[in-house]
Amino acid sequence: MDAAESPAVGGMNMQKLYERLQYTFQNEALLREALTHASCDAGYSYERLEFLGDAVLEREVSAWLYRQHPDFREGQLSAMRTRLVQEEHLSAWARAQGLGEYLILGKGEENSGGREKDSILCDVVESILGAVYLDGGLDAARAIILRIVEFRKGDCTAALDAKSELQEFLQRKPNQNISYRLVRTEGPPHSAVFYMEVLVNGKSLGAGSGKSKKHAEQAAAREALQCLRRRER
Repeated sequence: MDAAESPAVGGMNMQKLYERLQYTFQNEALLREALTHASCDAGYSYERLEFLGDAVLEREVSAWLYRQHPDFREGQLSAMRTRLVQEEHLSAWARAQGLGEYLILGKGEENSGGREKDSILCDVVESILGAVYLDGGLDAARAIILRIVEFRKGDCTAALDAKSELQEFLQRKPNQNISYRLVRTEGPPHSAVFYMEVLVNGKSLGAGSGKSKKHAEQAAAREALQCLRRRER
């Protein structure tokens, strides 16, 4: 299908999107549904396809991780999968593909910046995967998922950092319960710094700070690991 023959969805030519996805839809209606937000009041939205795409994404990412890391334990695999399918990763990939410009939004969502919202961009990645799965089968969806995985694979390897290492370390002994607690927040909401501590069986073992709670938890876990390793020497 050349550019002149490419379907128009939401008033836009889809050839560039097909090139970015490296996939051409046979059923234009599926693509339209995958891009349509509930705010349009069109009688349909991407939510059902999102449900399907989420399941396909988790299945294929799990299988990829299992094959790629035969030496990883279940906890490590789960940590990497969580990072790979989380909103931050999927929305970043969506922005890199320019998916926001193809969204079909209602006026209210358009005016509130819906094309740049992480939650919507993440949802539409999953809905497109669901649509590709129905339109071209599992192999077609898998090809896109592998590109999503490769997009920030290095960042996701970093998910096996302090928190996962701490969990693995403490699993050597029974009845080791890990929890994280927010100690305080400093600064204005748009540039807040979070301070977290990690508790093992209710006892504080490390503390750290970061621009997000997740980053602060990682810092706290690193400090806890250092403490535990010093004790082993």
